[in-house]
Amino acid sequence: MLVALDRIDFAILRLLRNDGRLSNKELAAKVGLAPSSCLARVKRLGESGILRGFHADIDPRALGMSLQAMIAVRLTQHSREIVESFRAHVLALPETVALYHLAGADDFLVHVAVRDADHLRDLALDAFTRRSEVARLETSLVFEHARPNTLPLVEPQEDSKPQDTKRAKNARESK
Repeated sequence: MLVALDRIDFAILRLLRNDGRLSNKELAAKVGLAPSSCLARVKRLGESGILRGFHADIDPRALGMSLQAMIAVRLTQHSREIVESFRAHVLALPETVALYHLAGADDFLVHVAVRDADHLRDLALDAFTRRSEVARLETSLVFEHARPNTLPLVEPQEDSKPQDTKRAKNARESK
């Protein structure tokens, strides 16, 4: 189900994306709402799954992880069981920063943070190539990892409002 968002919802999302530590009182003042109304909107954004959580951005170097890499993985087979097993395995590795399941030549792209080149080699050999479902690896070093401190939100035009999928389906079927 799609949730209709208005300009205030978009403003709340932008502000929280840029500073997830804003208090409800500060957030309400910035978007021009009463604190109780703002809290209700933030709660609705969370319950609908649009606002998924708040996270600390930790510098891996501060934890002794001075090297980052992207590991492209190609699987031998693509059954749901194999894909889900591999996904769970990678997400359980403490070195995993992010995991991307892809379409194309590679099946997964794994962003890892490690201590050094030896740690990266051992991770590739022990956590990836020993697994029977892994057909191929390609590792690329990351020189820099940065995320923009903005949310790529495009507000809908005034005349186009999202419809939930059930309503849209019923409208199509009645024609």
